[in-house]
Amino acid sequence: MGPRVARVSRGHKFFLIVAPEHFTRGSPPVDWWLDDYVNWLKHPYYLALQSAASTHGSNPQSIQVTQVMTDTPRRPITVGQQRVIFFVKRGIERTPTQEVRGAFSPTKVSTPAATGFDLIRYATRIGGIGRAVETLRPLLPLIRGAELRAVLDAENEKATAQRLGYVLEKTGNEKLATVIDGWLPAIRPVLPLATTAASSPQAPVTARWHVLDNTGEFSACPPLHAEM
Repeated sequence: MGPRVARVSRGHKFFLIVAPEHFTRGSPPVDWWLDDYVNWLKHPYYLALQSAASTHGSNPQSIQVTQVMTDTPRRPITVGQQRVIFFVKRGIERTPTQEVRGAFSPTKVSTPAATGFDLIRYATRIGGIGRAVETLRPLLPLIRGAELRAVLDAENEKATAQRLGYVLEKTGNEKLATVIDGWLPAIRPVLPLATTAASSPQAPVTARWHVLDNTGEFSACPPLHAEM
């Protein structure tokens, strides 16, 4: 039986050749064609969030979708058994990226430091702060201070930086936390750790970060000491 053809999305004349070994899945793997597809759309992109973390070796829970960051809203696409979900970021071109090592074709992915930043920023979209922290922990040994500082300068989002600094301190990464502490202004507004959780009156506001842990994420969670 010869190859088949699959359309990537409705309204777009972008087709994939499906070889016999991919018949059961309905399309080649996403990283075989993602770069060509998004470049064909003439938009920037990178593998992001849990999908990016997976390429860096963090797989606390497997996900059944591919998460992609781009610059404009775009509907999810399903090709065969594979689903791609898009997230939107303004100024995406400033986010540090690299090529996925060993990929079949060139594929951009956020660096470990940028991935960690995105996990906290988009926590509500990927299952909550607990899921974000769970995915972030295995990435921490890969993040260097200079790379984190470059991400802070590129993203320039103080609220996310405050939350990330709090998480880094709670997970035992004082060196990385200090990088964020030095980057942030001295005067910091009080922020909840999770924007969608109900505030807990028992949760104190941290003096250093001015973050209110309204999730209880770290109340029974011992630190993971991974300073580099």
